[in-house]
Amino acid sequence: MTRVTRQAYADYGVPLSEISAELPAPQGSEVVVRVGHCGVCHSDVHLHDGYFDLGSGRKLNMAGSQQLPFTLGHEIEGTIEAAGPDAAGAEIGRRVVVYPWIGCGSCALCLRGDEHLCARPRQIGIQKDGGYATHVLVPHPRYLLDYEPISPGLAGTYMCSGVTAYSSIAKLGAAAGDGPVLLIGLGGVGLMGLSFLLATTKQKPLVVDIDGKKRALAVQMGAAAAFDPADPGARKAVLSASDGGVAAAVDFVGSEASVAFALGALGRGGRLVVTGLIGGELKYPIPIFPLKGVSIVGNYVGSLAEAKEMLALVRAGRVPPIPITERPLAEANAALDDLRAGRAVGRMVLVP
Repeated sequence: MTRVTRQAYADYGVPLSEISAELPAPQGSEVVVRVGHCGVCHSDVHLHDGYFDLGSGRKLNMAGSQQLPFTLGHEIEGTIEAAGPDAAGAEIGRRVVVYPWIGCGSCALCLRGDEHLCARPRQIGIQKDGGYATHVLVPHPRYLLDYEPISPGLAGTYMCSGVTAYSSIAKLGAAAGDGPVLLIGLGGVGLMGLSFLLATTKQKPLVVDIDGKKRALAVQMGAAAAFDPADPGARKAVLSASDGGVAAAVDFVGSEASVAFALGALGRGGRLVVTGLIGGELKYPIPIFPLKGVSIVGNYVGSLAEAKEMLALVRAGRVPPIPITERPLAEANAALDDLRAGRAVGRMVLVP
């Protein structure tokens, strides 16, 4: 058995505390990965709180979806330390990132390659104990992906921030090449979205964020212009900069205000991809959808195939890195608090 140390919560909303336990030897196709780095994602905040905000006082309650005490963390980089007898290809000592969006393996969604959308998920750091720990158990080596020459501190973040951003940009389709694109929210996922858009299209997008430092960083990275949504004239400025409306938008915030801003900035035939999970509800005149021909698409992380495509793009050196701040695993509570308060620029990464 392996001794594992975790930062876990015993109930929703209470601070994380250190616990230590034995991790049984891997069985069958299971693999034990010693965690080297684990990113801190905004969805970790929602999971720690125990709910997602659905608007009008309603909540999507997560209570009961994890076995308490529970360990967060789904952006995992580490080293294979042990493997079951059926874990073909799980070479001890190999450095990998962990694809965490694991489904039941037998439903129609899983069989077509969309197990991240499975209704009976076994996602690491979401339903199963994750990477705020020294070790994590992975059910099969097919979820372990090579990442070199990406830096270890950055690599794990591509398993959520990266694949989410990549899949969101991909869902823009041809609209991404039809005219100006608007990106709303410049946290870790939004900045990666900017990187992937710049790497895969000729577009220099317009960006929106309430934080001036993040806006400045986005322009430095290649955005055409940046706007503050708190400015009463921001939407008109976006419409002016896009000759009457953007061809497509990605909302990496996912709040009532951000979705309303994005829809108001779309031109005719425009497409909005909603990725963020801050919460609320949509109130919008229904006739506008057919009259303007606009559409809304939701995006939840990305498939294993998309993760491999995305990593290939990054490993080829075509995607500039986002800022990373490494912190000791013992500072997991402080990292979550900083994320709640909007104090993080780029991605915070915990190091056991």
